[in-house]
Amino acid sequence: MSKRRLLLLETFKFSVDKKWLYMTAGFMWSGMGVYLSILAYGWLSVVVLGKAFLLTLAGVLLALAIYRFGFSKLAKQNIQRIRSIQREKPSIFAFQKWSSYPLVAVMVVLGIILRHSPIPKPYLAVLYIGIGGGLFLSSLLYYPKQKRPDLYEARR
Repeated sequence: MSKRRLLLLETFKFSVDKKWLYMTAGFMWSGMGVYLSILAYGWLSVVVLGKAFLLTLAGVLLALAIYRFGFSKLAKQNIQRIRSIQREKPSIFAFQKWSSYPLVAVMVVLGIILRHSPIPKPYLAVLYIGIGGGLFLSSLLYYPKQKRPDLYEARR
């Protein structure tokens, strides 16, 4: 490959300091968590208050379980992976493993399929609150790392 092409490729790498990988991951997880929760709120806003409360409570309990047993572990693994990146300025897209990108695409497609399924939206809201809440809670693990990446190691 010619030097000119290599320089052009280097231009589009979007290299950033590692702290931006933590922030990008946190923003993505927070953003998706809030988005899913807003969808759920819209579906529950048309339900009788007592039923909406019970469905919301079920979603919050599911969110805590998803956070505790799933997403927090993934976030901690991802934080450790980012920390171990050797390059001083990795690509911004390294905020998650490259092998995770197809999984994200599958999850988006499944979310679209679920939203257009015959499942009543108030019941679907429980799942969306659970996943959205789990994502949001886990996203909070990323933010202290952008200031002091060594904090994660100190707390282990």
